[in-house]
Amino acid sequence: MRLHAFPSALLALGLAVTNLAATSPVQAHDYAAGPLKIGHPWSRATPGGAKVAGGYLTVTNTGTEPDRLTGGMIEAAGRGELHTMSMEGGVMKMAPLADGLAIPPGQTVTLAPSGHHLMFLDLKAPLKKGERVKGTLTFERAGRVPVEFAVESLAAKVPEKAPEAAGGKPAPSGHDHAGHDHGH
Repeated sequence: MRLHAFPSALLALGLAVTNLAATSPVQAHDYAAGPLKIGHPWSRATPGGAKVAGGYLTVTNTGTEPDRLTGGMIEAAGRGELHTMSMEGGVMKMAPLADGLAIPPGQTVTLAPSGHHLMFLDLKAPLKKGERVKGTLTFERAGRVPVEFAVESLAAKVPEKAPEAAGGKPAPSGHDHAGHDHGH
């Protein structure tokens, strides 16, 4: 009878390890670059033929010196820009942030739909929900930081599992770049 108990004990141990791995902090999708803590970079899935996508995340500066996000890029795009959105006369306007985005010491900056965001232009292929896309963030002081952007649904307004500890909070509902050309 012991021979039968041993395989079932191994099976139980294997399932326990699998469950532990599935809930481990590795899935938290956070990065660090010196005093900068980068929380859950994500993007939306794009319909076929779309040439642009947005990139969203949080950056917390735990240091004593300011830094500046100056850009970001994904491998699936020809280029990337840092943008802001604002309302002017009841019309949503988008413009590049030529000087980047300040990350003051002790503060968290959120890139989200309808606000500051990365714009990935000249997509080489559609982004599909569930995949991760390799990319790079560029900071004035911290330099280039490799990250992966988790691709959420086409209509996502926040990542499915926004990490609260990284400053993740619901973003305002927003403008979807996936179906727009923006003339870039």
